Order: sequence, then structure tokens, then C-alpha cells
Amino acid sequence: MRRAAVFIPLAIFLALAAVFYFRIGGDHTVVPSALINKPAPMLALSALDGANTPTLDPASFKGFVTVVNVWASWCAPCRAEHPFLVRLAKDKRIRVTGINYKDQPATALRFLAQLGNPFAAIGVDAAGRAAIEWGVYGVPETFLVGRDGLIKFKQVGPITAENFPRMLAEIEKALAN
Repeated sequence: MRRAAVFIPLAIFLALAAVFYFRIGGDHTVVPSALINKPAPMLALSALDGANTPTLDPASFKGFVTVVNVWASWCAPCRAEHPFLVRLAKDKRIRVTGINYKDQPATALRFLAQLGNPFAAIGVDAAGRAAIEWGVYGVPETFLVGRDGLIKFKQVGPITAENFPRMLAEIEKALAN
């Protein structure tokens, strides 16, 4: 009996370790969002002066499959993911839009001048209020909004070569609906 009692703490430890492993492991860029299949936040944002793009108005999402990327010029992962946004913008079936998060307009414009502007519309979120409405954890984050105005997918962190195929698959699903 005493011998079996020695193994009880070990069994409890192994059970807890398994729970932590399965809860913490996996793809950390796909975070369940309470906003999936909910309407995109209806918060119109002023345009980035000098970017030659219109304001970001979520009312314009209706009827289009729209990629909404939250970015900033001071964000190194935003710079790394930018070529993927440029590639997405070449697909005329979708609209790529951006929310410029807590950035200086001059540095945001320099960022776009250096890397190209893939955005059909850019909204400025100087205070971070829009990011709260969208449920943003940090930049970059990317949302996919369907033609019905509902959020279909959320990518936390940068778009990379590893997760780009998943983004394309989600876009194709949204286009099929």
C-alpha cells in the first residue's frame, strides 16, 4: 500500500504535465477569437494623410472579401510580413486594407514608400481604440472579413511562409461563400 502511495504524486504530476502540454502546445498564431462569425467593428477611421488611400470604413466591407491588416512602421514583424500583403493585393478578387496602429504619420508613409503600399484603404488608429474593438493582442494581426461583413479568420502575428498557405485557404473559403 505504501509503495502505491509513492506513485500517486508522480501520476498527478504526469497528468498535469500532459494537460499543460496539450493546452500550451500547437499553433500559437491561430487564436480563437470571440469575433469569428461576428460583424466587423463598425468604427470608421480617418485616412493616413499622404498615402493617397481612402479612409477605412467598415461599411465598405459588404460585398467584398477584405483582408484587414493591423500594422505599424515601428513593428519589425510588420516589415517581414509586408511582401505577403503585397502578394495578396495583386489578387483582384479581394481588398487588402490596413489599420495603422499607434504610429507617426511620417514614419508610416516612409514605411510604405520603402516597401510599397498594398492597401486599398488605410485607417489611422493613433489612440489604439480600433485595435481594442477588433480584439487585437499586438501588431501585426490580420483579419479576413467575408462579403457578409462577418469576420471569418484571425491571424495573430506576422504572415509568414509557413502560415501563408493557411491564409490563402481561408481566403478561398471566404470567396466560395
